[in-house]
Amino acid sequence: MEQKKLAIIATKGSLDWAYPPFILASTAAALGYEVQIFFTFYGLQLLKKQPELEVTPLGNPGMPMPMGMDKWFPVMGLALPGMQGLMTSMMKQKMKDKGVASIEELRELCQEAEVKFVACQMTVDLFDLDTADFIDGVEYAGAAAFFEFAGESDICLYV
Repeated sequence: MEQKKLAIIATKGSLDWAYPPFILASTAAALGYEVQIFFTFYGLQLLKKQPELEVTPLGNPGMPMPMGMDKWFPVMGLALPGMQGLMTSMMKQKMKDKGVASIEELRELCQEAEVKFVACQMTVDLFDLDTADFIDGVEYAGAAAFFEFAGESDICLYV
């Protein structure tokens, strides 16, 4: 029987959007899938050795807010200076309290499970990113190279 394949395209560079590609990839790898994640545009932030990821409360209206803030705190209030940092701190603390692994831990778990990380070379060039800022083990390729894998995958996800 041929090994199943999962292809993931990661385009978001925020804390809340960093979890899905790594959780899905590590789970699929544990289930025996061959997995590749193609990081493009803002998703490249997830490959940084020292990621500085924050939550995006304005970009995700479905995010449950602490203390029922989504019911009484106007959306514009979330744009106040320092609010994004506060929300990020609260989210990180909640994750720690609930025993959720960090992004760094999940990335390492994926790499140990042989999940292939592919950084979009065009985006790296476009944003003048320094590949020395990225973790080890990342491959660099264009979309065409990723499609060779994705075209044969059983599941392809865009997150």
